[in-house]
Amino acid sequence: MPLQDHLPPLNREFVAHFGEMGSRWGINRTVGQIYALLFISPNALNADEIAETLEFSRSNVSMGLKELQAWRLVRLRHQPGDRREYFEAPADVWEIFRVLAEERRRREVEPTLSMLRTALLDTPTNDAERHAQNRMREMHDLIDRLMTWFDDVQKLAPETALQLMGMGATVTRVLELKDRLTGKGARAARPDKLPDAA
Repeated sequence: MPLQDHLPPLNREFVAHFGEMGSRWGINRTVGQIYALLFISPNALNADEIAETLEFSRSNVSMGLKELQAWRLVRLRHQPGDRREYFEAPADVWEIFRVLAEERRRREVEPTLSMLRTALLDTPTNDAERHAQNRMREMHDLIDRLMTWFDDVQKLAPETALQLMGMGATVTRVLELKDRLTGKGARAARPDKLPDAA
């Protein structure tokens, strides 16, 4: 039975989109579609149900579920009287965002920060290395500051974090006014003119 017979049009569109976007997010099409199906499903699904709905092989579904479990994006559930394993996406979208951000940070940001910290401990031996190290310091400081901000946001209750996001435009206007009053606006607009770090 074709996919369109298993899912209503709106659900099918959502699942197909996640499959297409998967490669841009660093996951394959199969994993993207499995996750999308679990995300919109009102009930936990077992691997056979996922395979039938998406017309994937059972082995591809098993591999996709293992990858999603490694990312902590699906949870394993058991049904009374049923020995099969069922899977579901977390119900709280804020938790999904938090887990995804933490995993991307662990896999992508922290190795870069570690490399930069090591590079900044080296003593440059010529002007080219001094220039490169200054640029690396700027990158390290920005990423480190963003990660500190991220840690602070993670500690907030979801409702408070959402309120903070809703204040984005207001906060931006206040900071722009502060920059104009302190004369930092022009400097912020020309990052190529920032002085070398000491």
